[in-house]
Amino acid sequence: MKIALVQTSLVWENPVENRSHLSQKIMGFMEEVDLIILPEMFSSGFTMDPKAVAETMQGETVLWLQHLAKARNCALTGSLVIEENGSYYNRLLFVFPNGNIQTYDKKHLFTLAGEHQHYTAGLNKLVIEYKGFRICPLICYDLRFPVFSRNTEDYDVLLYVANWPKPRISAWDILLKARAVENMSYTIGVNRIGSDHNKHQYIGHSQVVDFLGNYLLEPQEADAVFIVELDKAKLMEMRNKLGFLNDRDYFEIS
Repeated sequence: MKIALVQTSLVWENPVENRSHLSQKIMGFMEEVDLIILPEMFSSGFTMDPKAVAETMQGETVLWLQHLAKARNCALTGSLVIEENGSYYNRLLFVFPNGNIQTYDKKHLFTLAGEHQHYTAGLNKLVIEYKGFRICPLICYDLRFPVFSRNTEDYDVLLYVANWPKPRISAWDILLKARAVENMSYTIGVNRIGSDHNKHQYIGHSQVVDFLGNYLLEPQEADAVFIVELDKAKLMEMRNKLGFLNDRDYFEIS
């Protein structure tokens, strides 16, 4: 499976400009891919004013994602602010090439920024079947919670989209490698760059780590689209050879 990581700056609370900018990125490379990954809250930046940018599942950004997925004949994913039944969610959408959508609502809300005061937390993990891979998508702060991320579903790809700031970027790098090794899974992190309305600085470090902790894509800081290919056969060969997941603990999350 060939994936494209879109690492770029975001315009604060401006879905129209962000869609326009990201359209250029998504349509601007010629190579065919199976999945394009955008950062967390790609339409707005990491805002604590959901009313200013929230959309519904029938809104412009969702329709835009469906249009691009069909145009590029690939899946697209990333998170945005969604309003539903009077609540706001930091919701990741996985949009298939045919326009069908599966969603994951961020479980671990970032209390340091007050996210828990403005958004409703999700409850359940999502595992997506796509192109012969089982993909588990999570969002930013979820990376710090290894129990929730634990590979009890036999997923093949662990995917994090983020707005992870520069002062804590070392933790981002360390934790992505840790999640890859402990779960024997390809692990992908897609972060933004630039600065936001709150003067937080972002330097990206989007990356891809294999199931043994080796970089397929080292942490990047450029405004660019990075393309990496994942090999399911190599993953399964190493899992069968080492068998580490056979010895995992079983538990309940409460």
